[in-house]
Amino acid sequence: MATLDVFSLENKKVGTVDLSDDVFATEVNVPLVHQVIKAQLAGRRQGTVKTKTKGEVSGGGKKPYKQKGTGNARQGSTRAAQFVGGGRAHGPKPRSYEQATPKEMVKGALRSALSDRVKANRLVVVDEFKLAEPKTKVMETVLSKFDAKKVLIVDENNRNLELSGRNLKEVKVLRSEGLNVYDVIRYDWLLISKKAVEGVSQRLTREKKA
Repeated sequence: MATLDVFSLENKKVGTVDLSDDVFATEVNVPLVHQVIKAQLAGRRQGTVKTKTKGEVSGGGKKPYKQKGTGNARQGSTRAAQFVGGGRAHGPKPRSYEQATPKEMVKGALRSALSDRVKANRLVVVDEFKLAEPKTKVMETVLSKFDAKKVLIVDENNRNLELSGRNLKEVKVLRSEGLNVYDVIRYDWLLISKKAVEGVSQRLTREKKA
């Protein structure tokens, strides 16, 4: 079981925490991480684009000209796709881009991502993110103590922390239950509270078979 130092918001060591090897010291499965991130980003696509077919475009009830004798091709409606203002043939329809990903695969990818951050020494455990008031400047001061840029901060329900970090361009604050593979990989540093470490470990630890 790995042990990491726990720091205060002043970046001073205040203790240690034991990390579950099952969560923070697993073998990094790059293909699995890639597959889960791809599925996660696909699920964010809206898929709401829609075009009208000739049956949905208004107008065009009258035959444009007689069937024969004009020298033109036979046409039944000016709302057909070849006419200006007509419908579109085989156009896009609303659809879902979501990819079915088993929960265990998602958990496995998250374990790999967290283990990678530990191996790279880019995971910092903070005793608690106790902020007296929600201010961006306070958050900037805290991050300057750790000399960390492009940071993902994870804690339990902490409203002051969430409000303090939301205006910083390269900072994202998540609750532990919202921790995901894409954000762990996207941000260079992971600052996580001691309480959140316990919650994440409990959620991702594999059940031992009897």
